[in-house]
Amino acid sequence: MEGYETECDSDYLPLITSTHDTKRSEDVRSRLNVLSEVPGDWQACLKRWSAWNQDRKLIADGNPVPDRNQEIFLYQTMLGAWPLESAEIPTFKERLKSYLIKAAREAMVHTRWVSPQPDHENALLAFVDAILEESGNQEFLNDFLGLQSRLAYFGAMNSLSQLLLKISSPGLPDFYQGTELWDFSLVDPDNRRPVDFARRTRLLKKLRQQEKKGRPALVADLLSNWQDGRLKLYVTYQALKWRRNNPELFRQGAYLPLTVQGKRRNQALALARHQANDWVLAVAGRFFTRITPIGQPPIGQEVWGHSKVILPPEAPVAWEDIFTGKVCEAKQSATLKHLPLQKVLQHLPVAFLSGSS
Repeated sequence: MEGYETECDSDYLPLITSTHDTKRSEDVRSRLNVLSEVPGDWQACLKRWSAWNQDRKLIADGNPVPDRNQEIFLYQTMLGAWPLESAEIPTFKERLKSYLIKAAREAMVHTRWVSPQPDHENALLAFVDAILEESGNQEFLNDFLGLQSRLAYFGAMNSLSQLLLKISSPGLPDFYQGTELWDFSLVDPDNRRPVDFARRTRLLKKLRQQEKKGRPALVADLLSNWQDGRLKLYVTYQALKWRRNNPELFRQGAYLPLTVQGKRRNQALALARHQANDWVLAVAGRFFTRITPIGQPPIGQEVWGHSKVILPPEAPVAWEDIFTGKVCEAKQSATLKHLPLQKVLQHLPVAFLSGSS
């Protein structure tokens, strides 16, 4: 794809990350993608958890429930959908059990819609209750929460990258109800629960007020308090606003994948859209577990070092960060024009930059 450039007339092709029929929402999947970065840790956890929870299985039709596939599926679902607020955990447990029964019936191995098997389904629900019993042995739950918190943090960073790429890539970005904030819904009817749009409206109104006092400070606050979801809302709001104000660039402008060079070349993706003298550049980090420990934002010089985004010769020199308002200037070597990642990703693990050549 290096050096590839095309006119983009595909604005009406939808870019969809969550729908009413998604088995796991976009933010659940962003968490689970982190497992592919830590396969050794995931394998070790599975071995421990299976051993610890073996005695909590009941027998149905002569076999322990859940079986191996169901047990792994259950742990994955818990890792991906576990709520950020402890107050939501009781409700989550009931949502989880409903989801497991639906998944088991649709798998049609031990039970199915046309012929439900109550013994198997009751044993499956009893296992969930047993492993999540807070008054019992906490060995499993404590260990689970350790891995889950890691996935929650890096999954949130993944979600920001996915969000920005959806908005900036050729096509029409589609947003399912409720995904303006972190959304850990499962398959319907779980993802058809009422959405608190009034809350989202209040948060957006406050963000607009806060940005008037200085976007860099606001961005720092949002990143520090990523759990509340305002960070995702802010990136959505700012990127979509810029896209709305520059429709022809996205409707008729060219699309250009860009190369990242340096030690972190595999940890970032970059693309440009441009029409005539108008440009916008999207940069999104990835594989965050390889570059920063949990809790340390994947931003700045310490993380990105001397890695850089290579720009076309005709690209602008000055680029304004749409999220912070800060200006980043391209550097010119003997043969290459580039933007240092440590500057581009100084405030957030994603960047949306505009410029004019």
